[in-house]
Amino acid sequence: MRKPLQTALLAALVLAGFTTSTIAADSHKPAASQDATSSNGFHLPPLPADAHVTQTTTVDGRTLKYTVTVGSLPVRDEKGTATGEVVFTAYTMDGKDRPVTFALNGGPGASSVYLNLGAIGPKKVNFGTDGDSPSAPATLHDNPGTWLGFTDLVFIDPIGTGFSRALVDDKQATKDFYSTDSDIKYLSRIVYDWLVKNGRMTSRKYLVGESYGGFRGPRITDYLQTQLGVAMNGVVLLSPYLDPSASDDDNVSPLPWMLTLPSIAAAHLEREHKLSAEAMAPIIQYTRTTYAQTLLKGRSDPAATTAMIDKVTELTGLDPLFVKRSGGRLETQAYLREVYRAEGRLGSRYDSNVTAWDPFPYAPRQQTGDPILNGIIAPTTSAMVNFVTRTVGWKIDARYNALSYAVNKLWHQDDDANRGSVAELREAVANDSNLRVLIAHGWDDLSCPFMASVLIVDQMPAMGDASRVQVKNYPGGHMFYARPDSQAQLTRDVRALYGTR
Repeated sequence: MRKPLQTALLAALVLAGFTTSTIAADSHKPAASQDATSSNGFHLPPLPADAHVTQTTTVDGRTLKYTVTVGSLPVRDEKGTATGEVVFTAYTMDGKDRPVTFALNGGPGASSVYLNLGAIGPKKVNFGTDGDSPSAPATLHDNPGTWLGFTDLVFIDPIGTGFSRALVDDKQATKDFYSTDSDIKYLSRIVYDWLVKNGRMTSRKYLVGESYGGFRGPRITDYLQTQLGVAMNGVVLLSPYLDPSASDDDNVSPLPWMLTLPSIAAAHLEREHKLSAEAMAPIIQYTRTTYAQTLLKGRSDPAATTAMIDKVTELTGLDPLFVKRSGGRLETQAYLREVYRAEGRLGSRYDSNVTAWDPFPYAPRQQTGDPILNGIIAPTTSAMVNFVTRTVGWKIDARYNALSYAVNKLWHQDDDANRGSVAELREAVANDSNLRVLIAHGWDDLSCPFMASVLIVDQMPAMGDASRVQVKNYPGGHMFYARPDSQAQLTRDVRALYGTR
């Protein structure tokens, strides 16, 4: 389970999270603050002009020819002074009336490389599955699950991630970029500015956000609708972090434990090669009925508690004594050590069936980073830097931040951050009767578990057509798209949302 936003942000970096220990140890500053100061606070060389290259990719026997553009857009304050520069990577194809999709990852502190070179871009590098090695060649290959066949793609790197940079000091950058409200406003404006710059205001428009990008998604959609006059046709939220407060008060509320039990049970089913939607249905039903009721009863009904502990043991395959001592309440990090303890390995909170060796097996608590998180930085960074600077030819002498620990450390939570983005999701759907939303999760994800979205959507009013907001689950974890079968199913579901074959 996760704690409120103050600590959940440390665990929800998206892919969803840096560990507390790694953040505390990090001493890097954002790219801007590494340069010598001048009268305006910085002396930075200008970013290169937009660069373009033509490429092809083959999908289902069809060759797609497209243009890659790497470039930047300024962020300006109310006086028109540039305070930041946002770098984007766009993939466009010739053709009339093509939709355009804007893509954001999360963190806060994550660049868009994971959606770009992992999920939906035309090229892909291997990462995020069991057995992947950070030192394996970071070679790009055609992505069979790319969305480019039915939409142009624009990947946005928020300030402090990728090559995007602040032009102000850390204190001002926190105010302008590294807080909930300002983050939504400037990123929404970047979407608007890209549309204007490229003459695409009349195109069909879509937004995809992963993890904390899923937190951003409804808020950006609502802000664009109501403040900037740009309406999205559809929104895709991958492993979204929609409601931080759902994990509050684990001493009384059953909700934090309800969110994670089904994902732990799903991982157990997968290890037994029994995972399916049909197998998960009774587990979900048990979680929202008997399990929740028993937790609420507490010590007032010992017999019900004993039965619940037996049931949780059965669903998870864990040691009965561990489950009993946990009171049937399975804390995420404790579970990830316990399930593989006999093997001397750790499970990942992003997919508990992806493991790594535990270098400190006798420590009372986990002393190392997450198995997936530790393994994705090298391949994604190497592949993206090589692609941008050599393949596209956007020459820059700067560090690429796939995950910026500095941004996450500087991040300021606004007063309303803990309430999540559920209100904006409801309002955006209510504002536009044609808007459709797909919320997609991996069964095994314990960082942003699917059960949260199931409960959120079940509580939403139908607003005419309940199918306009759907939750879909796939084998895998936070980056379920790393698995070919799950990626293929996601692409089919997204095609249906876009109304294409």
